[in-house]
Amino acid sequence: MESDEVRRLVAVEDTHWWYRERRAILRAQLRRLARLGRPGRALDVGAAGGGNTRVLADAGWAATATDMCPEAVESARERGLDAVRADARALPFLPGSMDLVTAFDVLEHVREDDLVAAEIARVLAPGGHALIAVPCDMALWSAHDEAVGHVRRYDRDTLTVVVEKAGLTVERVWSWNVLLRPLVALHRRRSAGSDLRRMPVLVNAGLSAVVRAERWLPVTSLRGVTLFLRARLRR
Repeated sequence: MESDEVRRLVAVEDTHWWYRERRAILRAQLRRLARLGRPGRALDVGAAGGGNTRVLADAGWAATATDMCPEAVESARERGLDAVRADARALPFLPGSMDLVTAFDVLEHVREDDLVAAEIARVLAPGGHALIAVPCDMALWSAHDEAVGHVRRYDRDTLTVVVEKAGLTVERVWSWNVLLRPLVALHRRRSAGSDLRRMPVLVNAGLSAVVRAERWLPVTSLRGVTLFLRARLRR
């Protein structure tokens, strides 16, 4: 992610509906993992300003943020987080040193996504989990993807293949932002660049409410804007 995009993200992510609701999904997954055992060491790959890293830390994980962008690392450190500048294709951590790795909106930025997946698997301890989020469906490709440095968008098969080839066992793949997909598709066809910006309060609240409804509706098997995947390293 470029420096300008990181600065925009840090400025809006605490209130922007997209990031706020995505953090809610992360919290829900952490509650599920908490039932399996006490929090351990967590690595947030491609953490930008550390919004998700803070969620990990608040849930009791010993969390470290990594990002290639110096401004992102600096922003995370300013928030009191442990942050390291690192290439996701060559993480500076020992094999088996992490109990959880999160990588939200990372794989789509890297041509060698197989190397990123392999590094996630390498640093995970046996039985450790990975939580991954990627943009869904090349039919939604737009100027926004080009502006933020995407190489591809995924479908369930392409995401599952790259994760399984790394040696991880996929536990679940599901769609997010299903209800707003038609609106996003229309907006992206008209977009001329990144759509990351501060939203009017009422619009932000309305979009957040629509996405929040997906928590109770059986829509996760339908096509959305984002794919989530949870995987585990075999013991």
